Amino acid sequence: MKVEYVEETSVRKALAFEIDAETVTREIEARAKEYARKVKIPGFRPGKIPPAVVKQRLHGEILGDVAETIVNRVVFQEIEGRGLKPLAAPKVTDLKIDENQPMTFRAVFETLPLVEVPDYKRLPVKGRQPEAKPEEIEAEIDRLREENARFDPVEGRAVQRGDFVVVDLAWRPQGGGKGGRDENALIEVGGEGNHEDMNKALEGLSVGETKEVDLTYPDDFPARSVAGQTVHYVVNLKAIKEKVVPAKDDEFAKDIDHDDLEALRADIEKRLLAADERKADRELKAALVVELVKRASFEVPDALVERHMSARTENAARGLALQGIDPTKIGVNWRDYREHQREDAVQAAKADILLDEIARREGLEVPDAELEAEVSRLAERTKQPKEKLRARLEKEGDLSALRARIREEKTLDLLKANATVDLA
Repeated sequence: MKVEYVEETSVRKALAFEIDAETVTREIEARAKEYARKVKIPGFRPGKIPPAVVKQRLHGEILGDVAETIVNRVVFQEIEGRGLKPLAAPKVTDLKIDENQPMTFRAVFETLPLVEVPDYKRLPVKGRQPEAKPEEIEAEIDRLREENARFDPVEGRAVQRGDFVVVDLAWRPQGGGKGGRDENALIEVGGEGNHEDMNKALEGLSVGETKEVDLTYPDDFPARSVAGQTVHYVVNLKAIKEKVVPAKDDEFAKDIDHDDLEALRADIEKRLLAADERKADRELKAALVVELVKRASFEVPDALVERHMSARTENAARGLALQGIDPTKIGVNWRDYREHQREDAVQAAKADILLDEIARREGLEVPDAELEAEVSRLAERTKQPKEKLRARLEKEGDLSALRARIREEKTLDLLKANATVDLA
């Protein structure tokens, strides 16, 4: 066997193989005998077919099997023997194989480049001081008031706009399809997002009355299950409620376990400030990565770029699905969307390489105890048994990804600790 190693670029490598004719012929004969025991050919008894006949009748299949066997054997042996580390399975090109002839082919693959890491300990970056704005504090208090509102019964009159009503709903698409039912649904009459025809149908109803209404939804309606359809509803009014929002005073603060309104404000300010500190930290680290990538110049392997492009596209589609939107039915050309991610994916892949190299140079590792502590925090945050969560992470390959994320965060902390930060 002859092998030539070729460095086509800083990341693209190739191994050119020539397998001697004797090895190829031996493999062909062995595969022909194996086929002769298994295949059925008219005019021959099973297991009694001459190998020569098999080679004649199944020439292409046998050569294909032999080529695959030889490639799988010699390529990975050669890669391992040379200490090469492909980022993905090698691609076989220029394959030529026939009886009594040497077999030739190329195995092309990508590796990480040799990286000239820029000075990463004095990166200039703009940051900002975390803050909790007074209007944000008041908005959070108002949200808590809304969350703690009570619904008092209304008697002696019909439904008015602004009321909250308790209804039993039954529905059925007019064009056919699966209907449904919802009992004790709470609806704000005239509320944002309500179909106006439903608001009109509810106004004037009295408790105990039933009304039928057809609602036609636009094609771009957020709930894709009814978008573009006309749905027949049967509405039974069970109760009318008036929403009563508590006053913004000390009594309200005491009701939600605070001494007074000022204590509530102080607690909210503390929480908002902590959240903004985390946000400012993420922004600063993202800016550091941008600055680091801007200062580095090296070729990025396509394999890493493709991974980022796929991950970004899959995340976008998954995000839509979590909102109840079918990603295949919103008119998005996902191939184009994926391609539009290329430029950002190149930058992200370059950042991965740089951060990994910095972590290696700085000796940043994640001990098992540190990984276990993070698994414990995740289990507590998601309210899952730790061992069950750990087993799932390990099974799905996410445990090593979690270790990599912790290592990357350590690297970002190092960059931040050594950066020249201009606080706006």
